[in-house]
Amino acid sequence: MFQVTLNHSYFLASLRTTLKAVANKTTIPVLTGIKIEVSAHGIQLTGSNADISIETFISLEDKKAEIQIIEHGAIILEGKIFANIVSNLPEKLFTMEVMENKQVRITSGKAEFFVNGIDAENYPILPSVENKNSIKLPIELITQLIEETAFAVSTQESRPILTGIHLSLTDNKKLTAVATDSHRLSRQACFLTTMVEDFEITVSGKNLKELSSIFVEEENIEVHINKNQIAFESSGIRYYSRLLEGNYPETSRLIPSEFNTEVIFKSCELLHAVERASLLSQEGKNNVVRLEITAEQVKIFGNSPEIGKVEEELEFISVDGDSLTISFNPDYMKAALKAFGDGEIKLQFVSPVRPFTLKRASVEDDFVQLVTPVRTN
Repeated sequence: MFQVTLNHSYFLASLRTTLKAVANKTTIPVLTGIKIEVSAHGIQLTGSNADISIETFISLEDKKAEIQIIEHGAIILEGKIFANIVSNLPEKLFTMEVMENKQVRITSGKAEFFVNGIDAENYPILPSVENKNSIKLPIELITQLIEETAFAVSTQESRPILTGIHLSLTDNKKLTAVATDSHRLSRQACFLTTMVEDFEITVSGKNLKELSSIFVEEENIEVHINKNQIAFESSGIRYYSRLLEGNYPETSRLIPSEFNTEVIFKSCELLHAVERASLLSQEGKNNVVRLEITAEQVKIFGNSPEIGKVEEELEFISVDGDSLTISFNPDYMKAALKAFGDGEIKLQFVSPVRPFTLKRASVEDDFVQLVTPVRTN
């Protein structure tokens, strides 16, 4: 049985972070709860949905938390209800006290709640992730890797491995992230400042997207990997994700090394042109736009037999190689261009029926995207 008093808004920030892992619907009822553990060192909150788990820790030494621990112990409370109660407490400080019957008394000012709890021993044991193959990374770097690839993961559960981002470390220092849904691909890489043992894993893209919202104030995080789990850790947060099982497809051979046509655009101008061309095609049955490239001009076309058509001559920086006409899904192209941001973009083509690549024109780096064309009659 524990009793503790602390700052309610400070506690709420940790509670909301932990709540991101709590299951809304589950066959294991205890996973709708938050495990609260009060020790001599502070307060630990745990949430899990069996796919991801989050532990947050508020240290007794953290002055902003204003923790006063009277008695140690642990309890499980229904996550959403508990968070709603804490977010609506009237005073700066509040007290939690576990009673003999597993009820938790929550008081703040004149407000008093009694909430039914569950014995903490009923909570599943979280996976153990060893520290021997750990990587320390700037959170900005890893979230950039994710943002530049996650949009290309598959949303179809028929091939679960493609719903993940493939992360591999080669030569003890080159970290590469790849995502593909078999229609498009995005690959980015960076180099670590310290040598780490090589690895090859696939992590759910949906789970990785949560990183930036979980590690908000941290500059660096540690990454720990074992056979079936990956953990991201800072001083106060540990975020676990299950690894996806299966062999990720060999994607490096999909990216062409030789091209017959190359065009350089300003990325933002091409993006806006694709958006305009897709206005009509998205409303029709076929979401396809067409690009026609010659030495003298580049034109983009959108067509919907039910509605109408649009064509536009595009501004370009340079054109090199054979004339070409190619069709593609504009949604894939827009997502790819948004990932590059501003600057000059280089499109390289092999033929009208082969995938084409997008790369930065002014920088030689490992960021490359691949889009599969749409065959039209």
